[in-house]
Amino acid sequence: MSTTTLDRRSIRNSVGPGPAFHRVLNSEFIKFRTLMSTLILLASTAIVMVGFAALAAWGTGSFAEQAARDPEAAAAIAAQGGDLAVSIPTSGISFAQLILGSLGVLLMSSEFTTGMARSTFAAVPKRLSPFLAKLIVVVVSAFLLTAVSTYIAGLVSLPIVDSYDLKLDLGSSQSIKLLLVNSIYVAAVAAIGMALGTIVRNSAGGIMSLVGIFFVLPIAFQLIPGDFFKEASKYLPTSTLSPLTAVEHVPDTLEAWQAALVLGAWVVVPVALAMILLKKRDV
Repeated sequence: MSTTTLDRRSIRNSVGPGPAFHRVLNSEFIKFRTLMSTLILLASTAIVMVGFAALAAWGTGSFAEQAARDPEAAAAIAAQGGDLAVSIPTSGISFAQLILGSLGVLLMSSEFTTGMARSTFAAVPKRLSPFLAKLIVVVVSAFLLTAVSTYIAGLVSLPIVDSYDLKLDLGSSQSIKLLLVNSIYVAAVAAIGMALGTIVRNSAGGIMSLVGIFFVLPIAFQLIPGDFFKEASKYLPTSTLSPLTAVEHVPDTLEAWQAALVLGAWVVVPVALAMILLKKRDV
């Protein structure tokens, strides 16, 4: 047995458990909130959500005003009650998922592209600890930012919809449901993005993979003819949001509990794969 092998084994055996998890979590939160790029992405998400909600409120109000001249359209709108405006605060979710999903990718991929991963894993020999700490930070941050931005978007939209005599009750059960479900969904997308950044270890590659899953595949599955792709499209992560937020079950979609399981699988599988590869591959 060579001296080099002995030295490697002795070093491996001498490595302690590393810092406690709460210290690792605190250090990851410090890195998260002190990066200017992170703050810019978070601010961009809030601005986009509020801005799109205001535009949606104006567009919905204009549509309702024009439809009021048509008796049949007016009757249909009146039958919906406040449901016509209830989804306005979440109009920017598609863009929020892209921004915060990309943030999830960057948080982990930048560790490898900058070489910071060597320092991180030297300080914390158990590689899963910083990974899980990052995951908690990004998921909680994505959830809170989406929830707060959605509520602010609703507040901004209120005077706009009021000017068109539309109802928007931010305290209704459906509004709260939309806020919570969309916030959980965006947090799930951020977790998927972080897993992709860990697997690919490249920022551009991770973001392109994220865009492919959440934007390209839904369009491709709609354009490709055949029952297989029509059925498979129900199991894409983007198809899980509608069943989870619908008041009643929509035909040709998953049940709410099925959509929750599918979304959970889309998070658990890549995160588990990322954790396995993080432990097996060299830094």
